[in-house]
Amino acid sequence: MREFSLPALYEVPTDGNLTDLIRRNAAQHPEVAVMSRKVAGVWTDVSATQFLAEVRAAAKGLIASGVQPGDRVALMSRTRFEWVLLDFAIWSAGAVTVPVYETSSAEQVQWILGDSGAVAVLVESDVHAAAVASVRDSLPELAHVWQIDAGAVEALGTAGAEVSEETMDLRMVSAKADDPATIVYTSGTTGRPKGCVLTHRSFFAECGNVVERLKPLFRTGECSVLLFLPAAHVFGRLVEVASVMAPIKLGCVPDIKNLTDELASFRPTLILGVPRVFEKVYNAARAKAQADGKGKIFDRAADTAIAYSRALSTPQGPTLGLKLKHKLFDKLVFGKLRAVLGGRGEYAISGGAPLGERLGHFYRGIGFTVLEGYGLTESCAATAFNPWDRPKIGTVGQPLPGSVVRIADDGEVLLHGEHLFTGYWNNEAASAEALADGWFHTGDIGTLDEDGYLAITGRKKEIIVTAGGKNVAPAVIEDRIRAHALVAECMVVGDGRPFVGALVTLDEEFLSRWAEENGKPAGSTALSLREDAELLAEVQRAVDDGNAAVSKAESVRKFRILPTQFTEEAGHITPSLKLKRNVVAKDFADEVESIYRA
Repeated sequence: MREFSLPALYEVPTDGNLTDLIRRNAAQHPEVAVMSRKVAGVWTDVSATQFLAEVRAAAKGLIASGVQPGDRVALMSRTRFEWVLLDFAIWSAGAVTVPVYETSSAEQVQWILGDSGAVAVLVESDVHAAAVASVRDSLPELAHVWQIDAGAVEALGTAGAEVSEETMDLRMVSAKADDPATIVYTSGTTGRPKGCVLTHRSFFAECGNVVERLKPLFRTGECSVLLFLPAAHVFGRLVEVASVMAPIKLGCVPDIKNLTDELASFRPTLILGVPRVFEKVYNAARAKAQADGKGKIFDRAADTAIAYSRALSTPQGPTLGLKLKHKLFDKLVFGKLRAVLGGRGEYAISGGAPLGERLGHFYRGIGFTVLEGYGLTESCAATAFNPWDRPKIGTVGQPLPGSVVRIADDGEVLLHGEHLFTGYWNNEAASAEALADGWFHTGDIGTLDEDGYLAITGRKKEIIVTAGGKNVAPAVIEDRIRAHALVAECMVVGDGRPFVGALVTLDEEFLSRWAEENGKPAGSTALSLREDAELLAEVQRAVDDGNAAVSKAESVRKFRILPTQFTEEAGHITPSLKLKRNVVAKDFADEVESIYRA
C-alpha cells in the first residue's frame, strides 16, 4: 500500500455557497469581463456586474414560480452562455442543479428527473422539450418546463419582477457549504446512472486548489478559457466554476464542429479538452501537410518536437543541435500549429482518458504543454493533475492539494478529501460500497511514483483474463491504437479466449482522405473497404504500435474493422466518450466470434 498527499493551497470556506463568487466578483472586479457570449456571431463581453444582475433576474423568476431551497431543478442544454447563467441562477434560488445531457433519450430523461425529484426543468430546444413532454405523465413532481430557445431567460425575468431585492438576498445565502450544489448522474458504462451528490464545499475544495496550483493559467484580466466540453459533464462544471472563482473570461460553444474557427475568433489562453480533440488537431495538421506535399517536413518537425520535449526531462536538457533544429521548425511548423489552437495559449488541460506519452511530448515540444489530469464524477472532476511548472508526461500528475491518493494492495486507486461526493442520491447501498472506510474506491488500477505522480493502468472491472490466465488491462493498448489518424475507436476483447483481439472503427473524415490518396473509389466507406488489403495493412500498423506497449501475451493477434461507428445513440459510448463494453460486446458478438472462428 502506498499513498501521497500535498498540503491544501486554498482554505475552504466554513460556510457560504458558490453564489458568493459572483457577488465577490461584482464587488471586487465590477468591470472585468467574466463571460463572453455570441451576439449576432460576434463575441461580446459580459462584466462581473452585468452577469450578477442577469443571474439575479433569472433566479427571481424561479423563486416567483415556487422553487424552494433544496428543490432540484434540471438543466438540459448544449454548452452555451445560458447554461452557466441558469446554473448560477438555480444556486441563487437556493436550489440544486441536476444536469441532463442534451443527447439523453426520453427514457434517460424520465429516470433522472424522476429519481432526483426535479420540480422544474430548463431545456434548450424543441427536441428536448418533446423528450420531456413524452414522459411528463410519469413525473408528478415536475411543475415547470421552460425552453431556452423559446425565451426562458426572458420569461423568468418577467415572472420575477415583483420579487424584492431583500427576498433575493436572503435566498442567495440560504444554501450552506455542506448542502448539495448539484446531483450529477454518472453516464454509467453499466446499469442505470447513479446520481452523485456534490456539495458547495466539494466545488470550493476542487476549484480553489486547482486555481491556486495553476495560478499562472488563471490570471484575472489576462487569461481566458473556451468551454466546448458538455456543460452537463463534471469536467465542464470544473471549467465553469474555476473560471468564475479566478475570475477569468469564459466563453462557451455548443459543439466542436467548427472548433478551429471558434478558437481563432475567441483566442483563449487556456484550453480544456479530452484527448480526442488533441489527437484530431495533430492528425488534421499532418494530413494537410501530406496533401500539400509537405508530409516529410511535418514528420521531421514532429520527431524534433518529441525529442526536444523528452530532452527537457533530462538533467542536461536539449543539445545545441536539437535547439537549432527546434528553432527552425518553430518558424516552419510549430507556430502555425499554435495559431490553429488560438495563437495565445501555452497550456491545455486534458482529462477523460489517457492522452498518450508520444502526443504529450509532441505538444510540449511545439510550445503548447498539455497538462494531463485524472478524475471522476465522484471526485468533482480532477483529483490529480500535472502542475504547470513540473509536468511529468505519461502520468496524470500529483493529487489535488489538500487530498490524498492511496494505492491499495490490489492496485486500486483510493481517494480522500473534501472535494469528494457525499454519496449517491437515493442509493445508500451503492454509497456504502463506494465510500468504504472513509475512502472512495475508484475502481481504477494505478501506481504512484516516488514524487507522488499517479499513472492509471486500467479499470479493475475491465481486466481481461485470457484462457491462458494472462491478465490484460485493455486501456494501455487501446489508447495507442486509437492514436492513429484512421482509427476512431478500439475495443480490446479476449476474456476467456485463447488470445487478445480487437474491434476497430474508422474515423470517417480521415478514411475519405486515405481512400482518395490511395486510389480507392469515390465514396468508399468502412463497409466497402473493411477487407481491403491496403487498409488492413494500415490498421495493422496502428495495432503494431499498440502492441509495442505491451508484452507478447497481451498483444492483439487479430482485429476486425467494423462497418459502423460506436455511437452514443446506439448506447455504445457514454456522453463522456467512455466505451460501454458490455453493450459493444453484445451488439458486435458475431464480429467477436469471427476473430476466434479460425
